[in-house]
Amino acid sequence: MRNVVVERAQPPLLALPRPRPHRAVALAAGLTVTAALIAGCDSVSGIPGDDPAPADTTTATTTTPSTTSTATQAIAPGEPAPGKTTDLPPLPADAPQVGAVPGNADAVLAVRRWAADLQTSTPAELQAACWTIPPRTVTDMYADPQSILAALSQPGTATADTVTWRNRTTTVTVDREAIASGYACGRVFAAGVEPGYDEADARHTVRRYLARATGKPLDPADVEATHPLTCKATLTTWDPQGTGNPTAPPLTSDSGKVGNVTSYTGEELRSDQVRGDYLAVHVPVTTSPGGTRMRTFTVVPTAEGYCIGDVTI
Repeated sequence: MRNVVVERAQPPLLALPRPRPHRAVALAAGLTVTAALIAGCDSVSGIPGDDPAPADTTTATTTTPSTTSTATQAIAPGEPAPGKTTDLPPLPADAPQVGAVPGNADAVLAVRRWAADLQTSTPAELQAACWTIPPRTVTDMYADPQSILAALSQPGTATADTVTWRNRTTTVTVDREAIASGYACGRVFAAGVEPGYDEADARHTVRRYLARATGKPLDPADVEATHPLTCKATLTTWDPQGTGNPTAPPLTSDSGKVGNVTSYTGEELRSDQVRGDYLAVHVPVTTSPGGTRMRTFTVVPTAEGYCIGDVTI
């Protein structure tokens, strides 16, 4: 029997503000969304919760710039174009020190901006700043800021995809996509635990995809050009059913397959295992034309997180 994860009912999504690189700005802006953000638990023990953070019904104010000035093909109808590049605010003078990473000074600067907020921000403010991570996961991972800061004080090491800081008790990883934005939220694990992604991340990937499609992304910066959610065409090992005949992910050649999405029922997101690392994320989606029906998104983990390779319509 397959394990099925079902999320508990929650308020509708809101558009979150951009990651805030300056602590003073983060705290001021975060107060406006604190009451609306969710702090509930995931419905299955052992999987970090992915309660959707509230989304605003008005246009969100951005304080951290987008890193691109041109849009690529949208992954679904309604996805907004990225904004123009602007300068980041200066790093707070009292920002915590972060261990050097050979050949990657940008990683240190981006993580120090997050570490500055980690010292004083509320869980709701951190959820808003770290919108690429499921909100409840943010709360759970950042529950002990001092242990995180202690790990960050150690020298960092880099791979092609991530930068990592660790000590005897804690491991903190940051992906290079976040570093490029200038404000990098870390993922935190106990020492000895292999860093990775879970089903909450898979569901959050689909939530972000559908939020973009309705024209209300979790953050204005959440666009495919800089934060890809669909699997790459170069991934030629796509074979969720184990047929022995792998192909490129179907969604790469039909980015509008899901249709003209007008709404989705985020509180009914659920996931189960297909085969191996492949997961199916199910959610009621309303399209025009077409009405409301259950859509199934097939996802698979990569070094950058879960990507969506197909959708059943």
